[in-house]
Amino acid sequence: MKKRKVKFIVLSLVIIAYYFCLPKQLFKDSTSTVITGSNHELIGAKIADDGQWRFPHKDSVPEKFKTCIIQFEDEYFYKHPGFNPVSIFKALKENLSSGTVKRGGSTLTQQVIRLSRKGKSRTYFEKLKELILATRLELRDSKETILAYYSSNAPFGGNVVGLDAASWRYFNRSANNLSWAENATLAVLPNAPSLIYPGKNEKKLLNKRNRLLEKLLQNAIIDSLTYDLSIAEGLPQKPYPLPKLAPHLLQKITKNHKGKSIETTIDVSLQNQVNSIISQHHSLLSQNEIHNAAVLVLDVKTRQILAYVGNTPTSKKHQKDVDIIDKPRSTGSILKPFLYAAMLDAGDMLPKTLVADIPSQFGNYNPENYYKTYDGAIPASRALSRSLNVPSVRMLQEFGLDRFHHYLKELNLKDLKYNANHYGLSLILGGAESNLWDLCKSYAALSSTLNHFSETSSEYYSNEFCEPTLLASEKIDFGKLQSEKTLFDAASIYLTYESLKEVNRPESDENWEFFNNSKQIAWKTGTSFGFRDAWAIGTTKDYVVGVWVGNADGEGRPGLVGVETAAPILFDVFDLLPKSNWFSKPFDEMQEIAICKKSGHRASQNCDETENRFVQISGLKTKPCPYHILIHTDRNETYQVNTSCEDAGNIKHKSWFVLPPLMAYYYKTKNPFYKALPKFRNDCLGDDIISMEFIYPKENNRIFLPKDFNGNTNEMILKMAHSKPESTLFWYMDNTFIGSTKDIHELAVLPKHGKHIITAVDEFGNEAKRYFEVSR
Repeated sequence: MKKRKVKFIVLSLVIIAYYFCLPKQLFKDSTSTVITGSNHELIGAKIADDGQWRFPHKDSVPEKFKTCIIQFEDEYFYKHPGFNPVSIFKALKENLSSGTVKRGGSTLTQQVIRLSRKGKSRTYFEKLKELILATRLELRDSKETILAYYSSNAPFGGNVVGLDAASWRYFNRSANNLSWAENATLAVLPNAPSLIYPGKNEKKLLNKRNRLLEKLLQNAIIDSLTYDLSIAEGLPQKPYPLPKLAPHLLQKITKNHKGKSIETTIDVSLQNQVNSIISQHHSLLSQNEIHNAAVLVLDVKTRQILAYVGNTPTSKKHQKDVDIIDKPRSTGSILKPFLYAAMLDAGDMLPKTLVADIPSQFGNYNPENYYKTYDGAIPASRALSRSLNVPSVRMLQEFGLDRFHHYLKELNLKDLKYNANHYGLSLILGGAESNLWDLCKSYAALSSTLNHFSETSSEYYSNEFCEPTLLASEKIDFGKLQSEKTLFDAASIYLTYESLKEVNRPESDENWEFFNNSKQIAWKTGTSFGFRDAWAIGTTKDYVVGVWVGNADGEGRPGLVGVETAAPILFDVFDLLPKSNWFSKPFDEMQEIAICKKSGHRASQNCDETENRFVQISGLKTKPCPYHILIHTDRNETYQVNTSCEDAGNIKHKSWFVLPPLMAYYYKTKNPFYKALPKFRNDCLGDDIISMEFIYPKENNRIFLPKDFNGNTNEMILKMAHSKPESTLFWYMDNTFIGSTKDIHELAVLPKHGKHIITAVDEFGNEAKRYFEVSR
């Protein structure tokens, strides 16, 4: 009984040892990070930490390679239990007779074990270990799994390990697309990997390959025509560089998925074309010392990234390895559409409401339009499409800085790290930073909101403002349907896009509306202060394209303007994309009302020209037109009159469009048909409503007076807008009379260095003051 127990214990220990003798994970080597496109085509790969091109393990082996490797290495692979006694006997006999190890007799299973044990000496004892481990592997894993182990870890010469890496390095394509000759070449390589070096052992490699092809013919695996074509194929002459279609995307994926094979959402064909566009534009831009650019293309419906170009093919000196897409840059004017949409959504204005475009100063902040001109008053939609700075700042002040900052935080712009007061009113003109990823994500969310509203029963998804995805395996969850808007209502988004559709396109595309096949695109440019960043972001119903152009080191360049540098790239990319229908009008969030044609406000009873327009429902609470007043004139509409000087039967009741003096001063320069309010006839009792405003200088301005070529200091010109220009104005500087003006209220003065106060008094006793400082 004791002997039996000992035997049982010994046998149990042997069985347990045999069961646990094989590691759970055979191969622990570092692997390359590999990314493929949505069609499984290789986009790029990063070499493994140990300097080997070793792609991540695959569970399957292409049929042609499987056939070739079995025919060459282990013809009885599917029949043996991990070792082949006949092969071992023949190898032992040949090695003993020669006195050296000439033949291994190893099966593919044994070779997998040897590969996993990393360079153990080839002794008979080691062979015995391999044999035992091979049988254990056969019991644990399927034959297909063992073949996959071999194909993923066999050496293929140099620093190339595994079939997938070898097929790309030697034949520049996937293992699934290799010919019989190419598969045969790779099948014989692990047996003698050094044969791959060009010119060194080419004949030996060719002979080994052809012998294998001949065996395939003899075994009726291939026909004679295939054989003849196969032996006519040449051998690889040099390793190919692996594809680098999206190096910055590879860099991004490696951070979270190092050593893995990741199928991305990238459309390889589109990526190639966008790369080509960026390369062409980089050649032109670099002539002006503009070296960097980035492009992102999103699918609105799936929120997948279709193209990812993180930088231009520039040099290391110009930071070619920096991925611009997720780097914070000054936003320029690219946030203006969000303010416009927010004001519509809040019901603070209607799309074409007139907003002031006049010289403005807010404390020490003095915004200016790009061309330093003013329209006096301009429809808000037109101010947006023309990207006018002064109306935008005034709109932001009216809307509220904190209020707008809240909307931007809801968009989850990650680089907006400070409170509203930190940015001030410059927030709308590039005072804040954001990145191309977040901005494109936000535009895509707006477009998707509009699409979903039209596709559902006028409902919104709760998770509309989500992160886009780069992973093909990831599907976006838009959340639950709800009647409440997520951020902006559909009507506000639609009306914003209607305005952005009218943005003037680059010269090459400026007459787009006259061509039937032209795409309708809502788009916006941006240019940061100092010409450091140029933006262009556009959207259709199906796609969002975002472009940034500039220098990664922040150096500004003349001409680095959104419409001139980024917009041409934007439209070149959109030309690659399928044409989309325009967004459906969200009628359930809109209502048709009478609008004053001249002011864009809800029509008041004094508006003489109106039109019916669909506006956002929240806009119904806006105030009626404040610019039309009812006046009484004589029959010729030359003077205002009343019953003190004219018979009631001769008085005409007239609606008149009247702007405040400063707005009117600039408005009439762009609108020659603007008619100032008629003055009262001299014999009438009653006074005009008089108002006056300074045009120049601005409040608390610090003014520098330049000198002319003769060294004389130039004068400054005082300017005033008066509701009755024919009135006489009396001017005082520091309480000292300096002159008077009539009709045109402009006066040249030469103030001394220091602080001054200008006072203007009209003949009716109305007074206006302005403080300023002259510096040298």
